[in-house]
Amino acid sequence: MALVLGTAGHIDHGKTSLVRALTGIDCDRLDEEKRRGITIELGFAWADLPDGDRLGIVDVPGHERFVKNMVAGAAGVDFVMLVIAADEGVMPQTREHLDICSLLGIRRGFVALTKIDMVDAQWLELVQEDIRAFLKGSFLENAPIFPVSSTTGAGIEALRRHIHRCAAETPPRNPGDIFRLPIDRVFSMKGYGTVVTGTVISGGLESGAELSVMPEGLPARARGLQRHGVTAEIVRTGQRCAINLQGPETDQLHRGQVLARPDTLFPSQRWLLRLACLPSAPRPLRQRTEVHFHHGTQECAARVVFFDRDRLAPGETCLAELRFAQPLVGVFGDHGVIRAYSPLRTVAGGSIVSPLPPELRARDPRRSRKLELLSQLTELAEPARLAEDGGAALVLALMDIRHTQGCTVPALQTLCGLSASRLHKLLVDLASRGKLLCWDKEGRQWISTEAFDLLMRAACSRAAELHRKTPLKPSLSQGAICAGWNKDLPPRLTQRVLEHAVKKGLLVPEGDGLRLPSHTVSLAADQQGLRQKLLDAHTAGGLTPPNLKDVLAELNVSQKEAAPVLRLLCEEKALVRVADGLYYAAAPLEDILARTRQWFASHDNLDLAGLKEITGLSRKFLIALLEYMDREKITVRVGDARQLRSQRPA
Repeated sequence: MALVLGTAGHIDHGKTSLVRALTGIDCDRLDEEKRRGITIELGFAWADLPDGDRLGIVDVPGHERFVKNMVAGAAGVDFVMLVIAADEGVMPQTREHLDICSLLGIRRGFVALTKIDMVDAQWLELVQEDIRAFLKGSFLENAPIFPVSSTTGAGIEALRRHIHRCAAETPPRNPGDIFRLPIDRVFSMKGYGTVVTGTVISGGLESGAELSVMPEGLPARARGLQRHGVTAEIVRTGQRCAINLQGPETDQLHRGQVLARPDTLFPSQRWLLRLACLPSAPRPLRQRTEVHFHHGTQECAARVVFFDRDRLAPGETCLAELRFAQPLVGVFGDHGVIRAYSPLRTVAGGSIVSPLPPELRARDPRRSRKLELLSQLTELAEPARLAEDGGAALVLALMDIRHTQGCTVPALQTLCGLSASRLHKLLVDLASRGKLLCWDKEGRQWISTEAFDLLMRAACSRAAELHRKTPLKPSLSQGAICAGWNKDLPPRLTQRVLEHAVKKGLLVPEGDGLRLPSHTVSLAADQQGLRQKLLDAHTAGGLTPPNLKDVLAELNVSQKEAAPVLRLLCEEKALVRVADGLYYAAAPLEDILARTRQWFASHDNLDLAGLKEITGLSRKFLIALLEYMDREKITVRVGDARQLRSQRPA
């Protein structure tokens, strides 16, 4: 099991010296750090454990100007060593670092009381009492305090033994399946090229694997891996590692980016968080306040938006939306820290409720339902609840939030934080219980059965509406049925909805379209009479049907009144529209087409003269008939003549 120990504490309290005394590794790499005697950048070391594994150690800067570097280093820490100098006691960054560790979800640690060689026994006892009072109410309230001196070596061995015990007793974090490594260093090494370092916060990676640099999505490949300075074939959750990347150039990479496998993380400029304002915050967080947001090794400007209040007072917690200046990638349950602009200090933090939040517009009829479900997600993801139902309630709540939008399996995994195998079992089980439906197996697209049924009802409602507007149409096109309710839906989902509606008998195929089972074409008495008169007039005309305007004028009927009856006659194939205002009865037209096919049995081409010879019709009818046959792909125009399409050479 790979674990990471992080340091925390005020500047010049001896964090780096203590790590050097414990491991023999000097974490200060920069000349400026050595010259000024303060840590500026993150430092990294390791310690061999009795079980043969190696403990990663992250040494963070203590100066208030470098708190953002401290937060970056604390990402992925399993337990913390809070370092307090005996000669100074609790200082401002001691408090802020402890707050940050708490907001990042760190729940294990101990205190190293350094520089004991610089104080007497009475002062040492007073400082320890002061530290106990300071830690009261924090996750380190009952943590042991180890007085040590990096100069004389006093207490170092006892501290080392305790670190070994902590490593043995600390339970493994949920490793997850989504490989993520927040980048904390980027450099170029001669003979190797681009190298990045970081702590694997979830998943695992093997040498040679394909990667994406997120949130930009830059393609990359892990050419080589090192774990705690040793070449490795695979790295896992909790391990510090260096990755030799093939693909992106060094100037394309920076701290804050995340290495992941392709198509497993999804950038967003909005997150929903369960946000807690620190009791020590100087003032409430106000609606739309601009803040610094820290997540992993990333720092980003953000704006806080509340749903049920105008401010979040110190000590209060609520659901809030953070809107970022640039896209970020995260997973459900990740922790983040908020620092105020002025004064620049840590004031709040929390865990991600949704890294891909739904739209929550004020006029959305499902807004209240979405907020209610989102508020329940953290509770549904608690270990006791997951042990009880395996995560079924969590997945169902997420799919209810997504509603008709549905969700892919990779996106759903980032939304729930469950392992791929566990999520797969849940989806199969929920599908067998009729709760979920996979509407695209190839794309691994899922939707709740309730939402899918809602879409089918919407399709049927649309069909009913169109039937009322056009009662003489025996069927409706799929495009007409889908208009409106399928906005922003993938075309394939729309097609699946219609297919299921037909399968369930909610819609019935009719000709080239669909209709409701209850729909029948029924003409009013006057329309029945008009239908027969129109049909009789065109049937009597034979090869020379009348002009429609003349027929309507004789019947004293307007074009608007006749339009639905004519449409019905055409859909019944009793009449055929050959040109504007020119309709043929089916039998005469079929006679003309049959004569035309006979003509082509002994001729290669057909022109106006040929068609006149066949039919004896005038030019008015001949041109319309030739153009009709072209449209129906019976003939094709070549110059001034036509050829039978089926006989035309390829």
